[in-house]
Amino acid sequence: MFKKTAKALAYALSISVASFVQAADPIVIKFSHVVAENTPKGQGALLFKKLAEERLPGKVSVEVYPNSSLFGDGKEMEALLLGDVHLLAPSLAKFEHYAKPIQIFDLPFLFDSLEAVDRFQQGPHGQALLKSMESKNILGLAYWHNGMRQMSANKPLREPKDARGLKFRVQASQVLEEQFKAVRANPRKMSFAEVYQGLQTGVVNGTENTWSNYESQKVHEVQKYITESDHGVIDYMVIANAKFWSGLPSDIRQELDRIMVEVAVAVNEQAAALNREAKATIAAAGTTEIITLTPQQRAQWREAMQPVWKKFENDIGADLIKAAEASNR
Repeated sequence: MFKKTAKALAYALSISVASFVQAADPIVIKFSHVVAENTPKGQGALLFKKLAEERLPGKVSVEVYPNSSLFGDGKEMEALLLGDVHLLAPSLAKFEHYAKPIQIFDLPFLFDSLEAVDRFQQGPHGQALLKSMESKNILGLAYWHNGMRQMSANKPLREPKDARGLKFRVQASQVLEEQFKAVRANPRKMSFAEVYQGLQTGVVNGTENTWSNYESQKVHEVQKYITESDHGVIDYMVIANAKFWSGLPSDIRQELDRIMVEVAVAVNEQAAALNREAKATIAAAGTTEIITLTPQQRAQWREAMQPVWKKFENDIGADLIKAAEASNR
C-alpha cells in the first residue's frame, strides 16, 4: 500500500513539475543596436528573433531595440555589463579597451579582401578572439560584416602623398588615428552622425567607410572623390552578457548558438549585396569620381601604413598578425 501511494505521489509530482515548466514564462532576451532596421545589422537582429521564437516556441522571447531606442552608442556596453540588455552588435573598433588583440581588424592593408577576413574570422585565431573578453563578462557569438573600408576626400587620393595635410574623420580608435598619421594626414574623431555636416563645412576634408555607409548617409554628395582602397574592414561582433548566456539551459543555448551561425551567413550575404548596390548608385549619381588603385599604387599605400602594424604589435601579438596575413593566401 505504501509503495502504491509513493508511486502515485511521485507521478503526481512529476505531472505538477511538468505543468509548471510548460506554464513558465519564456526567457526574455533583449537585443539592442544603434542602426536602422533596414540595414544588414538591423535585419540580422530581426532574423535572429524570428528563428529563435520559431524554433524555441514558448521558451524564448527576443525583444529587438533598433536605432538606439533602448541604449545609445555611449551607453550600450555599460548596459550589457550590468545585464540591462543581453545582446549587442558593436563595431569591432569599439573593443580596444576590452581586448587589445581585437585591434587587429583596424590594421590598415592587412587583409586583401573580405574573403580573407572570413577565413581569419572563422579560423582558430578569429574564433579565439570571440572568447577573449569572457573574464570581463563579454562573450562574442559571431562576426557580422558591414564591408571593406574605402577612402574619400575632396581631392584625388592615388598615392600616399596625396593625403598629406588633409583632415580625416575617424572612429574612436587609436589604430585608425595612427594609420592617417602615417601618411602625414590629420585624424579627427567624430561621431558618424556628424560626418556629413563636417565634410560639408570643411571641418574635415575626408573620411573612410563602406560603400553602403557612404550611400546611405549621402556622403558622396559632399566628397568629390572616393578611392576604392579596400584598406580595412568595418565589421561587427555580436556579443552577449557572458553570465546571462552561460546561465541559459544548455539545450536552449546550443540552439541559439546554431541560429546565430545561420544568421551570420545571411547578414554577410546581405551586406555584400548592399555594398555592390551602393557602389553602383554612387557611380550613377555622377557627383563623385571613383578611383581604382593600380597594384603598384596599392602597394605604396600598404608600405606607407605598414609601420602601424609594428606600433601595435605588442598589444595585438606578432603571431596573430602573421595568422591574419596568412589568410590572404
